[in-house]
Amino acid sequence: MVCIQETKLAHISERDVISFLGRDFTNFVYLPAQQTRGGILIAWRDGSFMVNHHRVHRHSVSVLFSNNEDPAWWFTGVYGPQRDVDKLAFLEELREVRANCPGPWMLAGDFNMIYCSEDKSNENINRAMMGRFRRFVNDLELKEIPLLGRRYTWSNERESPTLVKMDRVLCTNDWEEIYNENVLQSHATEMSDHCPLILGLREGIVGKKRFLFESFWPKFEGFYDAVQQSWEGQVICNCSKQFQLN
Repeated sequence: MVCIQETKLAHISERDVISFLGRDFTNFVYLPAQQTRGGILIAWRDGSFMVNHHRVHRHSVSVLFSNNEDPAWWFTGVYGPQRDVDKLAFLEELREVRANCPGPWMLAGDFNMIYCSEDKSNENINRAMMGRFRRFVNDLELKEIPLLGRRYTWSNERESPTLVKMDRVLCTNDWEEIYNENVLQSHATEMSDHCPLILGLREGIVGKKRFLFESFWPKFEGFYDAVQQSWEGQVICNCSKQFQLN
């Protein structure tokens, strides 16, 4: 499956998609660009998924993927606006998307927002907007799939460049339960100021599931009591050797 943001095309035909991606990709949904600005394309390889539903909004495209083995799940490709006033509407749009796309969900693309100050190489940060984005992620109980080997995904390509992590992949817990062995990597490009992200499933690797602390957990009733009970509980060691820390 491929998701392309900022296609700059008001109309995309099957012939266009084949010229971009090859003859295996004849199934697609797209958001038209507005006067050569914006636009989103989601295409998937023939025979890889079944798609019965899709939704197209102002800044996003959502597709319900299914196959014969795994539960159905929603994918939403996003291309966030640049103006702050439009970003507020964009976050509300994504809340509406989630309300209409229940179950396992993954959303990815260029959000045009940052989640924390480390996502930008300088201190020119709109902290209020950053806080709104963090609140959106927390309210919808999303987690980010970590990007390996790269800190930033966009550059303004100047002599002293500003570097920003604008592109990311978020998912719900039930999506990660389906695809818990995943890895997100990037590729270099000479054709865009963004680097392409590639999400793959690691095959044949059995290991421990990543543990990520979610900031919304303390909001649950009984959270602190459960932590205290676990902290004060007896630790059972199955190792052949025991160590004591003083």
